[in-house]
Amino acid sequence: MACEMIAETEEPLSRQSLADLVRRAQTTLSKKISRSTVWRMLHESAIKPWQHEHWLFPKDPQFAEKAGPILDLYAGRWEGQSLARTNYVLSMDEKTSIQARGRRHEETPPRPKQTRRIEAEYKRNGALQYLAAWDVHRGIVVGRCEKKTGIKPFGLLVDQVLEQDPYKDATQLFFIVDNGSSHRGQASVERMRRRDRRIVLVHTPIHASWLNQVEVYFSIIQRKVLTPNDFATLEAIRVRLALYEELSNRTPRPFAWKFTRQDMLNWLKRASPHFLAAPAA
Repeated sequence: MACEMIAETEEPLSRQSLADLVRRAQTTLSKKISRSTVWRMLHESAIKPWQHEHWLFPKDPQFAEKAGPILDLYAGRWEGQSLARTNYVLSMDEKTSIQARGRRHEETPPRPKQTRRIEAEYKRNGALQYLAAWDVHRGIVVGRCEKKTGIKPFGLLVDQVLEQDPYKDATQLFFIVDNGSSHRGQASVERMRRRDRRIVLVHTPIHASWLNQVEVYFSIIQRKVLTPNDFATLEAIRVRLALYEELSNRTPRPFAWKFTRQDMLNWLKRASPHFLAAPAA
């Protein structure tokens, strides 16, 4: 009963509570069963039907073929060969719509027995888009802010990367991107190749941005730089992000990425075996 799909119960519930299970068990068994007995059975089986979690199932039928090369790049390999010292892997994306919310009253600092306090009401002062390239093996970030996302702003980020050491002298540059409109499909691959023949654009599977390491960097700046959101101007956001880039690059540290190609295959076998392509297996 506890493991039934809610629709199978034919009851107007969104989840089953302990009380619901006790009531249904008594009806089915035609005798009383105590709440503590039901709880003990659930506890012994580690079942909590009143809880749920959001889960992102694979949606791309070519998930393994697309994700495998990215995981190989993270491990320092491409097409079965180790990357050369002058080959670089950069994870790139946009963090969209970073709002400047000017609070109506100044915040108060923390004090004994009182946390830091941020005014709830705010005035919207516009929004910025933050574009960044994360060097997977060096732990260096290159970023910029733009008013909008799109092919042109993304191209400016690419130009910014190509102008910097050591990328301007690289023999090959691997850019890992998701399927956003700024860098989607084969057209973006050809556009990058025309921009610089050293660039190899590698797309993540559909709805799999979590494979893109720059998303980890974005989560860090969301926690450490942009929360709580108290910016009077867009320029204040721009300066804060630039200063954090500088601070982060002083002591670069790559992420300890441990999800390998084999981990991916094992996960697909458990989560969605029908998406595990035969060539990848």
